[in-house]
Amino acid sequence: MTLGRIIELSKILDPRGNLTVTEELKDIPFDIRRVYWVYDVPSGESRGGHAHKTCREFIIAVSGSFSVTLNNGREQKTYLLNHPYQGLLVETGTWRTLDDFSSGAVCLVLASEFFSEDDYIRDFDEYLEYLRCSK
Repeated sequence: MTLGRIIELSKILDPRGNLTVTEELKDIPFDIRRVYWVYDVPSGESRGGHAHKTCREFIIAVSGSFSVTLNNGREQKTYLLNHPYQGLLVETGTWRTLDDFSSGAVCLVLASEFFSEDDYIRDFDEYLEYLRCSK
């Protein structure tokens, strides 16, 4: 299991302001079923702190910056997201934590599944047990 992958999106430069476009099954390797964004995160707070059983996600810092730490039960890697023309692909079964939000940061998430609480693993010890049982 990989620990995420940064995907470069198209960046159309224009003196009036730049534009980035993404398309499902072209730039994003899944059908997009849900879109949500996180913003106004207080200094020192973290988001995430969970894994998904079936949902894949593509995380973009559309404004500002933040760090995403991914853990697959064997290794951990931290990505700094700070370009609106890049996103981080997070596969199923990967624990994620988002922190170090800059002032005014906006985190946009494109998800492969509709919301289902049953898809979430919110306790890290339960996550490690889930990984052991799914081998």
